[in-house]
Amino acid sequence: MKPQPPQWALRFLRWFCRDDYLEEIEGNLLEIYRQQYEESHKKARQQFMWNVLRHFRPAFIRSFKLYQPANHRAMLRHNLILTFRNFQRYKSTFLINLIGLSSGLACALLIFLWVNDELSVDKFHANDERLYQVMKNYPYEGNIDTGEDTPGLLAKALAEEMPEVESAVSVFPPADFTFKGILSVGDTYVKAGSKFADKEFFDIFSYPLLQGSKSQVLSDPSSVVISETLARNLFRTTDHVIGKVVSWKGERHSGDFRVAGIFENSRVNSSIQFDMLFSYDLLLEKFPNFSNWNSNGPSTYVILKKNTELSGFNDKITGFIQSKNAEVPTTLFTRPYSNRYLYGDYENGVLTGGRIAYVRLFSVIAVFILFTACINFMNLSTAKASRRLKEIGVKKAIGASRSLLTMQYLGEAILLTLSSLVLAIGLVMAFLPHFNDITGKALSLYIDKNLLLAVLGITLMTGFIAGSYPAIYLSGFNPLTILKGGGASGNSKYSLGELWTRKGLVVFQFIISISLIMSVLVIYQQMKFIQSKNLGYEKDNIITFAPEGKLAEDPSTFLNEIKNITGVVNASYMRGDLTGLHGGTTALEWEGKDPDKVVDFELIGAGYDLIETLEIEFVEGRAFSRDFGSDSSTIIFNEVAVERMGLNDPVGKTITLWGEEKRIIGVVKNFHFESLYKNVNPLFFQLSPAASSLLVKVKEGSEQKTIAQLVEYYQEYNEGIPFEYQFLDETYQKMYTAEQRVSLLSKHFAAIAILISCLGLFGLAAFTAERRLKEIGIRKALGASAASIVGLLTSDFTKMVLIAIGIALPISYFLAQRWLEDFAFHIDLQWWYFAGAGLLALLIAWITVGLQTVKAARVNPVECLRDE
Repeated sequence: MKPQPPQWALRFLRWFCRDDYLEEIEGNLLEIYRQQYEESHKKARQQFMWNVLRHFRPAFIRSFKLYQPANHRAMLRHNLILTFRNFQRYKSTFLINLIGLSSGLACALLIFLWVNDELSVDKFHANDERLYQVMKNYPYEGNIDTGEDTPGLLAKALAEEMPEVESAVSVFPPADFTFKGILSVGDTYVKAGSKFADKEFFDIFSYPLLQGSKSQVLSDPSSVVISETLARNLFRTTDHVIGKVVSWKGERHSGDFRVAGIFENSRVNSSIQFDMLFSYDLLLEKFPNFSNWNSNGPSTYVILKKNTELSGFNDKITGFIQSKNAEVPTTLFTRPYSNRYLYGDYENGVLTGGRIAYVRLFSVIAVFILFTACINFMNLSTAKASRRLKEIGVKKAIGASRSLLTMQYLGEAILLTLSSLVLAIGLVMAFLPHFNDITGKALSLYIDKNLLLAVLGITLMTGFIAGSYPAIYLSGFNPLTILKGGGASGNSKYSLGELWTRKGLVVFQFIISISLIMSVLVIYQQMKFIQSKNLGYEKDNIITFAPEGKLAEDPSTFLNEIKNITGVVNASYMRGDLTGLHGGTTALEWEGKDPDKVVDFELIGAGYDLIETLEIEFVEGRAFSRDFGSDSSTIIFNEVAVERMGLNDPVGKTITLWGEEKRIIGVVKNFHFESLYKNVNPLFFQLSPAASSLLVKVKEGSEQKTIAQLVEYYQEYNEGIPFEYQFLDETYQKMYTAEQRVSLLSKHFAAIAILISCLGLFGLAAFTAERRLKEIGIRKALGASAASIVGLLTSDFTKMVLIAIGIALPISYFLAQRWLEDFAFHIDLQWWYFAGAGLLALLIAWITVGLQTVKAARVNPVECLRDE
């Protein structure tokens, strides 16, 4: 074998060198290279590269202009005319591609708007790069639980003792919760959601103050800061509001407060929404238990100084709480505040994802749907290449280069994609309101430089992907073979490869469609399971509403009165709710407790009749009852709590809670007081005078009449305050809003993917029937039945769909199993889910192909053979 010079250098020479010099120069350089190669391989390679570079000068560089400017413009005009004529001539192909590409682009644009909005949440804060949330890891039952609730003293201690902390703030309640209540001035009553926050709040977070001083508005426990909207609702203006007194009646506290400031309404892309802020000092006054290191509740946020190494800071604060209270095994770490919305799921102390999974999922779906639309263009363009053979042959014969033809066909694809973009924008504008209803957002197709660049980028990339393969394929035909009538390439292997490529693309389309069908089916079954799951309590026919106005002071009187209304079965109240908002503690002691064992208990404050209203069953013991005098020193556990405590015959035994003795009067069966993502944890009920939610059980069948009487009585009791309620089962469903949205979006996107796939299949089936028309005529003339013709034409497509089913189902099983693993309680995957998805895809394919094959099979053989 002859020694070969550096290939990149040889390719470079062939690229730039004029044709009339290339053969001579290349031959000379190769001869010199082989002579020097015998002396030194390395030297020969270096000298060859240098010799190539020496020839890179104007005398030898070829002209890269294919045509003079005037000819170029003429050719461009010619190509545009030809493109439009092709669109007009092959209307069915044009419409299939137009509908497919516009549908794919519309999906991509909608998903882009949604993804862009999701990624922007909490990014607006000026200190975003240095703003962090302090998180806790808590060892529990051999695992690690991660949470946002931290000791009430943590923020102040970190600011004082950690030099890396520039500023820190405590906010309560944590996460997305607020304390509901009524704010009033005179006869004006406005419902609002409140939080408690340290005075550093407005220095750390970018909620601009319209009036008031950042350093002063939250320094006084008797003052309050309200939003712009709240100020207008109360005073009809934002002018001269500072210093005015407003009255607050809420679920945690009540009183009169002076308005110290007004802030701009919370942005839509803020994960924390609130209407008003109270001073954190007021919280410590009302709830002194937050002043010890054994408590949890507030969220802690810090601004770190510039150039602080995060890993080093996390190492420093890991054992910070233990340095204050050695009995608390909690460890700390920080995460970027703007990550909390998208990255909120932790497993055994390790970040596992969160909403970002849905962002990635729908981004991938957008790409796949677009690619599915591109596949239609590729398949139909290459399948119908025979119609353009003479055009290609003539152009090549008169000197058109392959690169020029490639650009022409690529231009056709991009022009079609730009046309599809116009239709896609119309589709987006038409469906955006419905899309907003599904996603719970307020997205708009605004004119923005970034959006415009993104849309054009997606469109051009789509056109390039769709047109690249057909352009390369069409421009590669041999003109001599074409003009002699020898077909596209005269190479059977090339034709076979093209055929397999086309089939492979169809298979890929249906893999995507089947996977989406399977996803929709699994999500639907899991949502159905969630809705029908026995939660251990009765959620139907129970309405809930907040204790507002006079109810906040004394809910018992109101509840006792409404029990006399016909149709009211029972009524009570609770502190917390059944969707995950409730207290917790580890401060329980009992006889025989292992000193090294820590049990984290959930806590629900209950009113009389709560357990009866919810119809929670008892294992043993009784509920809270007025018949036994005051039950304020009693407690009720669930089964898990008793099991973790290791108590036998617990009823009648005494435990200690926060230093007070409590007598166990009952044990209830386990019930789900959080989402089905979580296992049932230890919980106890204790009698509470305060309420955050009132519950009224209504007799089935009399809901409308009973609620009307409730509204009438409520308006008399709480004059001026509207009665707003919701059913408990609706509140339960809201825990799975994200899953329900995913389910709806998946249905829509699956339908679009199937539509695009079927459009491509329809086009290919039509072309196949047209190409085999004479064969069909001969077969019919020889006695073949219409059914056998249909079977013949559909067999290839059936095989492709069956291959797609065989590939898609294992992939779907793996993805479905991974998604279900996030739920502590979920469905078991059944074989018929997969069989149903596969059969549905096959049925859709048969119907799509059948529309064309039946038409072809019924054609008159005389018409088929007339040209012969």
